[in-house]
Amino acid sequence: MPRDTPYLLVADKIRTRVLSGEWAVGDKLPSRARFAEEYGVGHSVAQRAMERLIIEGILEGRAGSGTYVRKARQRLRMVRSRLRQERSGSPFRAGLKDQGGDGTWECNSRARVPATEDIAARLAIEPGDLCVMTHYEFLADGQPAQLATSWEPMAITGGTEVLLPEMGPRGKIGVVARMRSINVNISTALEMPRPARATREQANFLNISVGDLVTQLERIYFDAEGRPVETADIIVPDIRWEIAYEIDVDDSRF
Repeated sequence: MPRDTPYLLVADKIRTRVLSGEWAVGDKLPSRARFAEEYGVGHSVAQRAMERLIIEGILEGRAGSGTYVRKARQRLRMVRSRLRQERSGSPFRAGLKDQGGDGTWECNSRARVPATEDIAARLAIEPGDLCVMTHYEFLADGQPAQLATSWEPMAITGGTEVLLPEMGPRGKIGVVARMRSINVNISTALEMPRPARATREQANFLNISVGDLVTQLERIYFDAEGRPVETADIIVPDIRWEIAYEIDVDDSRF
């Protein structure tokens, strides 16, 4: 999003003043009308600027009182780790548990979705081969945290009790544990993080602004024979999460 968007420019100026200590934590800020007059913009522009800073966690609005400087929101660390996954069935849930939080998710699947060329290349199948496509919405302590879209070849899960990730006796236990229950043992994962900007749909769920920085993780899971068995695009809002990788080191190789 261009930085010359008026409300972003106003937000930048107010943010700089807050971070410089012009107002301390707990101080009440001037009204939106005052900021509109000071910066020569309309009231709606000042309103959007303040709302932006509230979303960022720099300010907080108090009903009937005004807008105040908020204690800085700490970015959580999202640790990507095979060890955590083996322990809990989900690296997302394990990471939050380690930080005293609770991770849950909702998902919705469609079966018999033809693989696009990109997805087919990731899964080493033919374009048009049938997959189960699942949209995930992850929550941290009940608040939106991340999004994901996953594809699994029906050649692997078709006719099993784990065909749909959200249903059956193995529903909502994580990809690795679900696959293990049908004797597909995921042994390695490839993840490629890329910076991206939030689309409107992503921003609406994650409670961020369109164009905000997100990290897109392209993940592929492989079984012990090196066969791709699942791939996903995971969207993580940069303003709330830093991503770290935990690597199991075999000291006999060094």
